[in-house]
Amino acid sequence: MILTLTANPAIDRNITVDELVFEDRAYIQDTVESAGGRGINNSCVIHSFGGKTAAVVTAGGENGERLKSLLGCCSFDVDAVAVKAKTRTNLNIMDRHGLTVKLNERGEPLTSEECAAIERALAARLPQAKWMMLCGSLPPGVPADFYARQIETAKALGVKTLLDADGEPLQLGLEAGPTVVSPNQQEAERLLNKALLTRIQMLEAAERIRMMGPDMVVLSLGSRGCVGAREGQLVEAVPPRVDVVSPIGAGDALAASFTWAMRRNDDFVDALRWGVAAGTASATLPGLKFASFDQTKAIYTQVQIRDNPR
Repeated sequence: MILTLTANPAIDRNITVDELVFEDRAYIQDTVESAGGRGINNSCVIHSFGGKTAAVVTAGGENGERLKSLLGCCSFDVDAVAVKAKTRTNLNIMDRHGLTVKLNERGEPLTSEECAAIERALAARLPQAKWMMLCGSLPPGVPADFYARQIETAKALGVKTLLDADGEPLQLGLEAGPTVVSPNQQEAERLLNKALLTRIQMLEAAERIRMMGPDMVVLSLGSRGCVGAREGQLVEAVPPRVDVVSPIGAGDALAASFTWAMRRNDDFVDALRWGVAAGTASATLPGLKFASFDQTKAIYTQVQIRDNPR
């Protein structure tokens, strides 16, 4: 089973408009609400691929009840940890050209007792897990080393971990030695305090991040695919050209399908190919939608793998 954590979930309001133009009006064509958060998205993708997954989330206030209602439609296990803080609301605005604006609330603070409740929920699931995915931002009040502690707990039980975070939680999590870390380009730039502009810089960044603690790095580069690094290997997975409709959630699809593939056959390069295929296929769909297994498989055969001499 692949366990996911979303400590700071949201109600995502996904708004489709005709065209986003600076200093001009746009007309709303459609509005859809969904349960938001990287871990939730990961579990949705893994489940749709036939993998077994369970999601631990927090839920508070009226929004928390709506979140649980939306997650009630999922066919995988969800453990909702009750908190007093109101579950946040995020706005995702996209137009027909693929231009996207994301407006996220930071979330409300959690208490130390609520943090402990999250840890207990994870501990109850970990004995049945092979992988744990620690995903997204931490709410205010949660210690920055929270992910690092969960990685150490998982390692003691022989559970592999993927860390998908930003800022100090990412930096401290790296020091705990996760199995995989999967930053996007912007997160990697903040981590390394360096702009990444060229292909060589992307390759060097993935290797430099690997030297900071994880066994493997999957550096997501959007439409350019990803760079994967592990000891003795530096690989680029390059997607085919596609018409991008909405890139929202593509990074989550990449991380989820990568983990699903690693759980299935533990082949790093093959998992990179699956990850890029899922992210690319999802970006061709409108709104916040994830590609099916069949849609992903159609792209999988077109993803190019480039090995780089070390």
